[in-house]
Amino acid sequence: MLCMSLSTLIGSFGVILLLIAFLLNLFKYLSQESRVYILLNIAGAALSCYASVLIHYYPFVILEAIWCLVAVAGLIRQLR
Repeated sequence: MLCMSLSTLIGSFGVILLLIAFLLNLFKYLSQESRVYILLNIAGAALSCYASVLIHYYPFVILEAIWCLVAVAGLIRQLR
């Protein structure tokens, strides 16, 4: 039986969301300005950041936190 830690499950789900956003954008199903694309990036980066906090891997905490903040800024810009 496959047994994953909570941090692995959270991080995996976050990375899957980021990859879905990337692939949908790459194959022209979502534009970078799409609200769905931005929300996938926010959710994926936030979950990946949290998983990195749980395992105390701070280089990725910084990377994912900045990724999430930039995506939030993009969403705010779009909503204005």
